[in-house]
Amino acid sequence: MKRIEWKPLCISLLIPLCVGGAAALAIMNSMDQYARLTKPPLSPPSWLFPVVWSVLYLLMGISCYRVVVSGAKSRKTALTVYGIQLAVNFLWPIFFFRTEDFLFSFIWLILLWILIAVMLSQFKTIDKTAALLQIPYLLWVTFAGYLNLGIALLN
Repeated sequence: MKRIEWKPLCISLLIPLCVGGAAALAIMNSMDQYARLTKPPLSPPSWLFPVVWSVLYLLMGISCYRVVVSGAKSRKTALTVYGIQLAVNFLWPIFFFRTEDFLFSFIWLILLWILIAVMLSQFKTIDKTAALLQIPYLLWVTFAGYLNLGIALLN
């Protein structure tokens, strides 16, 4: 087993957690509005979202760390896609909760889904485990797409 490189691990974990925290701060007073929306079947309770996102951000950080320390020549490109998808991820809740432009948010989420799929594919060529750690994220964003489209159609 490889020795853990603590500085890159901590940075890799902090980046997605800070992105998620900044997004949460940006929409802090918007969750009341979410509660009043008509939601599609299978909509989880509001308290579940921060729990799931915290786990996903931790998995993203671990996955990123594995790519960073891999030494692979293609890691720069993969990490660029990772950074772009994080920026797109950061903006989605602002579009959804702050502007309440649900259709645009759904289209934005499709862009995020594509970026995650590309990132996952690039990570797979570098470190299979890093790619596998991104699968829950892709699945959750798929489910979020269902919820987002349902809310766009019902409200």
